[in-house]
Amino acid sequence: MKLFDVYPLYDVEIVKGQGSTVWDQEGQDYLDFYGGHAVISIGHTHPRYVERLTDQLGRLGFYSNSVKIGVQQELVRKLGPLSGHDDYQLFLCNSGAEANENALKLASFHTGRKKVVAMRGAFHGRTSLAVAATDNPNITAPVNRTENVVFVTLNDEQELEALFAREGGEIAAVILEGIQGVGGIRVASDAYLQKVRALCDEYGTVYVADSVQCGCGRTGKYYSHDWAGVSADIYTMAKGIGNGFPIGAISIAPHIAPKYGMLGTTFGGNHLACAAALAVAEVMTEDRLVENARKMGDYLMTELRKLPNVKEVRGKGLMIGIELNEESAPFRKRLLFEEHIFVGSSSDKNTFRLLPALNITREHCDRLLASLRKLLT
Repeated sequence: MKLFDVYPLYDVEIVKGQGSTVWDQEGQDYLDFYGGHAVISIGHTHPRYVERLTDQLGRLGFYSNSVKIGVQQELVRKLGPLSGHDDYQLFLCNSGAEANENALKLASFHTGRKKVVAMRGAFHGRTSLAVAATDNPNITAPVNRTENVVFVTLNDEQELEALFAREGGEIAAVILEGIQGVGGIRVASDAYLQKVRALCDEYGTVYVADSVQCGCGRTGKYYSHDWAGVSADIYTMAKGIGNGFPIGAISIAPHIAPKYGMLGTTFGGNHLACAAALAVAEVMTEDRLVENARKMGDYLMTELRKLPNVKEVRGKGLMIGIELNEESAPFRKRLLFEEHIFVGSSSDKNTFRLLPALNITREHCDRLLASLRKLLT
């Protein structure tokens, strides 16, 4: 047997990590400013994280959602106040794509409608309806294509208003990232998010805030949509809430009622996943990591804008896109193999992404800035 070859890989194997440093099989250290696609939120092998998982594994690794699971309740009690939505309901699953699938399914149940509005440039996952709402024909198979998903341009309020005027009574959900990640760190304006909220209220549509990448405190607020002063009906989460352990979740407004059997999963909310997420929530609360993300992000973006040969710097907090005047792939490769720093790509060929752990320090930022300055000058 061999692996199904779908990933273009760098010729490096990471075998160890601590904080924001990882090491390869030869012992070379690297500064991790990508966190495996915004997954690492509290740093690699954080002591609290290791302790929580080790303790839970020593007692019980798994039992299904047919019985009470105490660690789920612990997680709910911690996530409510941390997210600022203590009155919301939590459904646990296994990934970001699965979270978006369940959010859209729930919106359709709630409204009795079929249509979904998504943004051009969006990425919501690679499965079924999540990939149908993703603006990338290269990963959408014929079986995934549907006329029930309509794409509009991010931040174009007039286009959105016109669509609702024509079809508002048929629209189950609007799904959008507060900041498009894979799409190249494209920020939804406050005015646009407020317009989405107003139209959803007017037409009885469910506002789904895809916070898989731009949530969990990464932007300097728990959800990036919070910057606009609006609340979504459903928030989807994954990546950073588990710090590398597979977990997804949707946070659901109290006016959306549950019913036995409407959603379900075998592994979602298992003991180990909840232990991981609980450790993340504890560390984020105790170490004020949302505040640190905002502070370090402000510093980085100010300094990045001073660098030569940079066309634009976009983002909020520690979700940052740097657009060069040329394709970024050769630059990213040099940064990795010459300066030993991981950063990320995007669908915009000229833009690379910074998505580090939320507890990075000024020292980490200055090392990155020195290397960028060296290679860009």
